[in-house]
Formats: sequence, C-alpha cells, structure tokens
Amino acid sequence: MPTLTIDGNEIEVEAGLTVLQACEQAGIEIPRFCYHERLSIAGSCRMCLVEMEKAPKLIASCAMPVGDGMVIHTNTDKVINARKGVMELLLINHPLDCPICDQGGECDLQDQAVAYGIGKGRYTEGKRAVEEKEFGPLVATEMTRCIQCTRCVRFSSQICGTPELGGIGRGEHMEITTYVDRALSSELSGNLIDLCPVGALTSKPYSFTARPWELKKTESIDVFDAVGSNIRIDSKSGQVMRVLPRVNEEVNEEWISDKTRFAIDGLRVQRIDRPYVRRNGKLAPATWGEALKAAGEKLGTVAGAKFAAIAGDQADCESMLLLKELAEKIGSSNIDCRQDGAKLDAGNRASYIFNSTIAGIDQADAILLIGVNPRWEAPVINARIRERYLQGGLQVGVIGEALDLTYPYDHVGNGPDDFSKITSGRSDFAKVLKAAKNPMLILGAGVLTRADGADILGKVRAIAENRGMIKDGWNGFNVLHTAASRVGGLDLGFVPGKDGKDVNAILEGAASGDIEVVYLLGADEIDTAKLEKAFVIYQGHHGDAGASCADIILPGSAYTEKSGTYVNTEGRVQRGQKAVFAPGEAREDWAILRALSEAAGKLLDYNTLQEVRVRLAETNPVFGAIDQVQTAEWTDFGGAGEPVKEPFVTPITNFYMTDPISRVSKTMAACTEIYVRPQTEQRTGTDG
Repeated sequence: MPTLTIDGNEIEVEAGLTVLQACEQAGIEIPRFCYHERLSIAGSCRMCLVEMEKAPKLIASCAMPVGDGMVIHTNTDKVINARKGVMELLLINHPLDCPICDQGGECDLQDQAVAYGIGKGRYTEGKRAVEEKEFGPLVATEMTRCIQCTRCVRFSSQICGTPELGGIGRGEHMEITTYVDRALSSELSGNLIDLCPVGALTSKPYSFTARPWELKKTESIDVFDAVGSNIRIDSKSGQVMRVLPRVNEEVNEEWISDKTRFAIDGLRVQRIDRPYVRRNGKLAPATWGEALKAAGEKLGTVAGAKFAAIAGDQADCESMLLLKELAEKIGSSNIDCRQDGAKLDAGNRASYIFNSTIAGIDQADAILLIGVNPRWEAPVINARIRERYLQGGLQVGVIGEALDLTYPYDHVGNGPDDFSKITSGRSDFAKVLKAAKNPMLILGAGVLTRADGADILGKVRAIAENRGMIKDGWNGFNVLHTAASRVGGLDLGFVPGKDGKDVNAILEGAASGDIEVVYLLGADEIDTAKLEKAFVIYQGHHGDAGASCADIILPGSAYTEKSGTYVNTEGRVQRGQKAVFAPGEAREDWAILRALSEAAGKLLDYNTLQEVRVRLAETNPVFGAIDQVQTAEWTDFGGAGEPVKEPFVTPITNFYMTDPISRVSKTMAACTEIYVRPQTEQRTGTDG
C-alpha cells in the first residue's frame, strides 16, 4: 500500500486510488465538477488541481493515481489562485440566473464559487447562448448554463447503457446534445438531474414549484417495484413535491428509476378522501361511523368459509398482519397476497427471495436470466448488472424474450423447453455456468404466474443445484419480484391456510357465490368482473379497479402518508416514514383495520403502531432485523411436473403504468405516449 504525505500528514492508502480519493480519506475537501465516483474519469473541469512536489505544474487530482512517496499540497497560494482562475473561466459564459434557476440553493457551482471563487469577474465580452434541447417529458434543459463537465454523457453511456448524449463542436462552440433529436429513452434518465452540478438539467415536472429550503425532507422507501430503493421525500404545504434517491450501497447505490422519481404527481389526483357506502346501486359519501358500522355488520355475520381477503402490491406489512388476524378471527383461511397468482410457497423463504442479495451481483461471473426483463421490472438492478458487466468477467444468458437489456447476452432460448440446453450441457452458456466461480440465475416473478409456475420453479431449482449455484457461502438462486408487498406478505404467511382458497379460487368462488364477502386491501390488479356477485369492501387510496366494484370504500393512505414496513425482493426489511398527511378523511391502514375489527366484534387489541410491530417480530423474526438480509435455509421446493412448452412473456407491458398511482400520473401518461405507444404500434402495425 503506497504511503504519501498530504498537507504535512502522512497517510497510507490502497493502491489504485487517485490523489483526490486519498485527500478525501485524509479528510480534506477537494472541489470538483466533472469527477464522480461512479463514473469514468474525465479530468476536464480542472477544479481539483493540487500541487505535487517535483511536478512541473499543478496536477488534476481526480486523474492522478497515488504513488509511494508523493508529497501533495492542497492549500498553497498557487493552488488557491489556480482554483480562482478556473472558477473565473467557468463563469465567463454562465448566465448567472440563480434567482430563476431550479438548481438554486443546491448548486455545486454556487457553493464552489463562494468557497473558491474570486468574487468578481474581469471579462466584459458578451456571453454565449446555446439553443435549448428537447430531452422528453422528464428532464428540462437550459444548456446555456452547461459547463461541459460531461457527467450526463458518461452516465447515459456507462450506467444507463443508452449512449444518446454527447458533445458536438469545439471550444466555446461545444454543446452537449443528443446526436439525433429525440427524447432520452432510459428508465433511469431522471438521475441526470442529480448528477448535473449546475442548472443545465433540471426536473421538468418540478420546475418552478419550490425552493430547497422550503421543503420538509423525509427518508423513506420506494414501493413502485420490489427493489426497495431508499428515497428522500421532499414535501411542502402537505404535498409531495419531489422524490430523490438516498445512498444505500447494498440496495440502489444512489440511483432510482424514473417511475419512482416522477410518478408522484399521481398522489394528488383521483384520491379516495372519504368513506363511501353503496346505496341503491350507487356509491354515496358516508361518515366513518356509518362505513365502519356497515362493514362491521357484514364481517360480524359472514361465515368464515364465505369470507376472503386479498392484499395489493403496495400494502405494508402492518396492515397485512392485521387483515390476516382479522380473517383468522372470522374463521377464514381464504387469504392471499399474490394478486398475480404466483405459485410460491410461503413456507420456504429461499424459494422466493433474491438469495444472492442485490449487492451479490457485484460478485457474480455468470448470470442466467429466466423469463425476466430487469430493465422494466427493476431498472436499478439492471443498471447493477450492466455495471458488473463493464468491470469485465461477466457473461449473461437469457431464456425468454429477446430484449434490449443494455448489455450483451447469449440468447439461450424462449421458454421452459430450453431448460434442457442448460441441464444437459448442450448450450454454450451451460459451459459458462459450469466454469463460473459464482454463477447465479434470476427468475422473473411473471413466470411463476403461469398455470405451470410450480413446475417451472422446480425445474429452475434443479438448474441452480446442478450448475453449481448452491454452495457454502453462495446461493445463486434468485427471484425478482415486481410487487413491493410480495416478500413481506409471504414472510407473514398471508397465503391460504388449510383448505383455503388462493386468489384465483377466491375470484372463481365470488363469481359462483361460494364467497360472499371479499376484502381488498389495495388490490387492483385482479379481474374485478368476477366480484359482481360478492359484497366487496375496498381499502385503498386511489379510485382504481378495486374501488369501482366496491360496496364499501374505506380511504387508506399512500406510501408517503404512513409509516410502514416493507420487505424487498432480497428479503431486506425496511421502513418507510410518513412524509405528509393523507387527504381528507383518509387514515393509516393499520388503524382502519383496528377500528373495523372492533366494529365487527372481532377486536384486534393493538393501540399503537409500535405494538403492531412487536407482533410482526413475534410472527416472523425477520421483522426484528431492520435493514438486514438473513440467509434462508435451502430445501426442496417447486413442482415435479413438466412445464408447458410456451415461451416466457414479460408481465410488464408498460413500465410507466403498473399501479394505481402511476396509472393516474400525467407525467407517466406523457412517458407512455412517447416511449411505449410507438413501440406498441410498431409491433401491431397500427398507427392510431
């Protein structure tokens, strides 16, 4: 390990680090614009200049590897004057429109101009102007402010895998633009806003709505997919204004998907803000007392076998626990958290989690994707796979649809009949898996919704065992879920008990009259037409499919309006925090179920959220280990039959609209119109 001296202090660092990184380890701040720890080094802004003894001139610390015996000075007059000069040059053409810039208050250029700038400019020439670019409905451009740091270019090329941005022209005429006039097509494009050190790239939906110092900041968890991305919710006057990523190296690093970031405008529209009771065939507003009384009377008299409950994809664990216990008190085992009908066994945790962990992707040297489109089902995980590919030594194989995943792969086949190519070793990729040190597979949750889902699960388990994916210190069997509530529901055992009906049987029973009362906890991704004969109680926050068929509607809270526990696809227990109050008379979901149980004469004796969480940990110890992933025991699971020879199809046909919130988002509707509809028309041959 090289030893160097920085500002008179000797420090030992790892080989391969840069001088800038060594200075940071020594606790010394080095200004920078172009440098970002997750991107390749550009060395273009020159703001990070430092003095190295025996060097003929100042060096760019971001691009200089450390060497043994180096002597670095970061605060000499020479360095200070150089930084002032660089800042003065950067501001020659900058428009200085801070009062009207959305980046104002959190701008790197502002901060470093104050800390390292000269305080005034000596140039009187006219400033240049750059024609505005159209990057789509998410990212707003003001390219006159651009300082050509090229962070956006490197991010789109290296992290997103969509090299659509680049520099044209030279010198003062250089511009960052798309080579072809088109919208940015990456599902991670919103991260460009965070990366931009000035106000050249800002959020189009957020434009001119708030200033950073006006916002209340709340740390929480995303629920638009099963990754459990760590986010910060910024709110003002009781409304969510924007969502930003929080750094969590184990989960989302510092990226979030565009749906996570921009679908929040759906929180303001089509909300259920008061209880409703159906009278004379029409839903009419009611008081909480009236709604609870009506629902309580129905639940208090229904026979256990005639009652069923379905939990939705964004339900928190606290509310699922109370609904499960309410069903038990009613005497029903007809409960299910698998809206899509996935054939998963709640008794075997290893069969339904991402056993390698998301961070384990960094250790993999071969990945087999089975019936999954990670680019749409979990963009952050797809970016992590690409990051691992760029490091070298990773090969990817696909059994399923041939899609653009932003990295090259070997297309092994389209469906379960191609499993034999892996198990028999006939496929070239089978040899790759056999030679790999840490091979893994990722099974799409959509595959398990097929009628032969259990048999496919058994076949994939055999592949994991036969191809060396299960061994001491490594479990390469992974399921990638699409629903934030799925793993938590399975951990709670929110599945049919003995002689209980699953979601498909519940719907069929409701259609035939065998099920008389159905409780929907935010469940909208089901065939509600089969519920016409049943008495439906819907608890949720948006007027989506479930609410339209309900006889009683109890207004619940969205994920930004309650404190809730969620378990991500790798089995990591995380907690979201309440950022704003729910609109109107809506209440937190666990509290609604507690009040309803009392009205039904089936009291659930929990008076605080903390009491519910204690019960969660008693139900399953994993809920007592917050932000941890516990290793699951590997045992046999899955069916033993032969799967149907039908190709795998991704369950998501529109990344931007997958849930009640994103379906009513104007921003997501604009994205659908630009990105999804043209592709659909191209496949179907229609144009209108």
